[in-house]
Amino acid sequence: MLQRLASRDEGHLGLYSAPVSPPPTASRARLDSPPLAAAPFGSEPGRALLQRRVAMFARIQALISLAFLTTGIVIALAVLPTRPVPRSLIGLPNIFHLAAVLCALAIWLVARRGRLERAHLTWLDLGATLFPMLGYAAMAISSRGLQRDRNDLLVTLIAVLVLMLRATLVPSRPKVTAAISAASCVPVLVVAYVVGLTADPKIPSYALPVMLGIWCGAATFTATLATHVIYGLRKQAARAEQLGQYVLDDKIGEGGMGAVYRARHALLRRPTAIKLLSASKAGEHALSRFEREVQQTSRLTHPNTVAIYDYGHTPDGVFYYAMELLDGLDLQELVDRCGPQPPERVVHVLAQVCGSLEEAHGAGLVHRDIKPANIILCERGGIADTAKVVDFGLVKDVNTQSEPELSSANAILGTPLYMAPEAMLSPDTVDARADVYALAAVGCFLLTGEPIFSGSSVLEVCTKHLHDQPPAPSSKAGSAVPPELDRVLLACLAKKPEERLQSARAFRDALVACEVPAWTQERAKSWWAEHVASRSVPSQRDASSDSPTVVQVDLDERDAAG
Repeated sequence: MLQRLASRDEGHLGLYSAPVSPPPTASRARLDSPPLAAAPFGSEPGRALLQRRVAMFARIQALISLAFLTTGIVIALAVLPTRPVPRSLIGLPNIFHLAAVLCALAIWLVARRGRLERAHLTWLDLGATLFPMLGYAAMAISSRGLQRDRNDLLVTLIAVLVLMLRATLVPSRPKVTAAISAASCVPVLVVAYVVGLTADPKIPSYALPVMLGIWCGAATFTATLATHVIYGLRKQAARAEQLGQYVLDDKIGEGGMGAVYRARHALLRRPTAIKLLSASKAGEHALSRFEREVQQTSRLTHPNTVAIYDYGHTPDGVFYYAMELLDGLDLQELVDRCGPQPPERVVHVLAQVCGSLEEAHGAGLVHRDIKPANIILCERGGIADTAKVVDFGLVKDVNTQSEPELSSANAILGTPLYMAPEAMLSPDTVDARADVYALAAVGCFLLTGEPIFSGSSVLEVCTKHLHDQPPAPSSKAGSAVPPELDRVLLACLAKKPEERLQSARAFRDALVACEVPAWTQERAKSWWAEHVASRSVPSQRDASSDSPTVVQVDLDERDAAG
């Protein structure tokens, strides 16, 4: 029957071929992932970036210097007598050269461990540039061929290399680069002065330092100019990553249409999740529909619905919306980690979701993708186990008949594991009772740890939803399920919409009437206290990014192909 099933990852269509079985363990983007490259200098991501780059600068400098030292020793062994070992191999120049390498390595080891404050990183930055240069200067001065080998030019070349390497790698303000570069050039001038003392007496001793001082000044200017250009580009990138009054931080999720970022309001400092949706990925049609649906969803104010604060477009046409940042875990992850849940907790969660859906249905909005990954448990206002319904990406406004091309009315939308039969047979007639069916399927999943139907393909799962009677949760649950709760869930899983409980309010009233122990705040807080240490807090993720079982089927195209 359903022969042209396609996967949908937030509007991205592609042939679906993977088996549909219970979803795998939910994977989440960790919050300690590298921050954005364009993070502003005053932010925590900017500090973390500076620490990583200082460590990188010290390590690369140490490796380059060690390579020159090793090469020099190998050449000396090849051209000089090997027995006894030439004194030049263990003389002061090589010792000072090795000291420069060890200085850079020590700074690398310090910079790569733990969290360092910005002031400490500034001193490490200076040390990684200046201390090795002191070693190179001492190496040159201690050489017996100081004048003959023109070690002053060698040290100047080393200084230019070090300054350019630092300007390229270390994010810095131009004035800091100028100060560090000038300080690091002082050893070069010292070497030039010493060489000048041994030069031709007819040449003033200050001539060589003046000449090399010009070269050092040019190197300092070039390094400062490079930093100025890179710093300016970083500021431009940071401004590009600021959407109105929101500044983006870490990426915490990604899907087919866009990505979700942790963000903060520039004035209110309110933690926020920003979702970016690009027309180049989603297509103009899908983006227009999604924008309309975000506008509709933003009208919802129920405490169990994720709050949408703002929405708009970036100058380059990317649609975004700012929503409440949720610090918790979704029901899919809850079951994956902790297994089936007790009936009293299931009733507590489902009743909250019913409240969210009741408001949405009252406004004429049908979610159409209720599933465990779209219900997040968190703490709000000191209340543990607060359920939040998220991702209204497939919402349908049953009160609006305009712009039918944007409503996808003649397409199957949803997740097969939790999809109502009428959503497959006649999606244009889907109403609030489809959400009731999906929520009852979520309830069975919470009680048993597995979906009501599974199979080796999308078609098999859909066929079971259309024709098979779902098993009672008590027959598969690991703990006792009250008979009343069995009856309520099975009543909401009736194949025909008219045979189900007719509204989210009726579903909630039936759940509350079930004789189950109360899921108190004391029990909820005790559970969170026990599990918080072991859980990875993801805040907001793009639920579709790890849920490939969302399908969209164009029925017109299917009929034409049939």
